[in-house]
Amino acid sequence: MKLTKDQVKHVAKLANLPLTAEEEKRYSEQLSKILDYVEQLNRVETSSAEPTFNVTGQSNVMREDETTPSLSQEEALSNAPQKKECMFETKGVFED
Repeated sequence: MKLTKDQVKHVAKLANLPLTAEEEKRYSEQLSKILDYVEQLNRVETSSAEPTFNVTGQSNVMREDETTPSLSQEEALSNAPQKKECMFETKGVFED
């Protein structure tokens, strides 16, 4: 499936990606090759293949969720460069 430069421009616009003319040409070729490969994969007969969700046979090992003591407020703030009213003080992010 050959993508046109207009289709590449449209996709780039949707993704808010400014592209140069050289990039449009390069991505048109690359994306066309990717779509050709996907079409090739879609033609493979897979109706007799069993669905596979875990090929290694391993399973996730989870530990029991247990509550443990945490740091006190004083310990948590002990290395803070700036503190204010028992909280971390940081530079404002919404201030000009």
